[in-house]
Amino acid sequence: MCKKEFEKQMKKKAKIIFMGTPEFAVPALKALHKSNQNMALVVTQPDRPKGRGRKVIPPPVKEVAISLGCEVDQPTSVRTVEFANRMAKHKPDIIAVVAYGHIIPKNILAIPKIATINVHASLLPKYRGPAPIQWAIINEEIETGVTTMLMDEGLDTGDILLSSKIKILSDDTSGTLHDRLAILSADVLIRTIERIETGDIKPISQDHIQATYAPLLKKNDGRMNWEVPAQTLEAFVRGMTPWPGAFTFHGNKRLKIFKARPIIIDTVETPGTVIKRFPDELCVATGKGVLSVIEIQGESGKRLLIKDFLQGYKIPPGTTLS
Repeated sequence: MCKKEFEKQMKKKAKIIFMGTPEFAVPALKALHKSNQNMALVVTQPDRPKGRGRKVIPPPVKEVAISLGCEVDQPTSVRTVEFANRMAKHKPDIIAVVAYGHIIPKNILAIPKIATINVHASLLPKYRGPAPIQWAIINEEIETGVTTMLMDEGLDTGDILLSSKIKILSDDTSGTLHDRLAILSADVLIRTIERIETGDIKPISQDHIQATYAPLLKKNDGRMNWEVPAQTLEAFVRGMTPWPGAFTFHGNKRLKIFKARPIIIDTVETPGTVIKRFPDELCVATGKGVLSVIEIQGESGKRLLIKDFLQGYKIPPGTTLS
């Protein structure tokens, strides 16, 4: 990519290849189609088996792309010569990447005439990496956002094009914030491409000293640490919902916690100890304050309000959760 291309006004709509896979990328794909951009190709990951039945299903981007009449390519690898040749034959001006799910190699980044751009769900350079939405909530940030950048060989290290902020609400889970950021990402991507087309955009280098990383979350990362303050645990629960899910153990039984609230009261109980409150409450001592569980799920049940759960599953005061 030659930066001087950003200083030129294009005489026609940019020819775009879109790369994306999960539900997060769908609003951006729809917005590109609605804006009458010259979309040459949609690239997404292969169909994969999912669920208990292991039924092979297409990724959300493929389903939407086909419904919009777009040509779709599903390479098993983005690193083959064959795939690079298929991309190059379209002669794109821009490759737009939104949550594709794999690192894009240098030879692919170099294909478009102008640039390969990426939409990332954070205010870069904060929260580079695969799980920016969850970690922003877990770390009790009050705002986050979406950034478009020029892609380079680093992990979310490219020059910034545009960014847009959004407040993190007090009841946001990573699920609700994901949905709002997906809509915002569509708007920011369209504005970025429009400003590239008019030559009204200048890349800005990231301040790498200010960079933070949002590592991929695994299922076991959802285990609750009762030693931390109740307020921190409440944010942890929201950040882990819906995936990988916050959980604790009652003996050898896993309890999944979907919603909780901190109670600022003093307790001398050891963190993780169920304290005596009203019969329809489950309140647990933490490193500072008490966490009141609002919605919970047992190992073989469904998600329930705590008062309904406790009618069939007893957790008496003095019990230790771990």
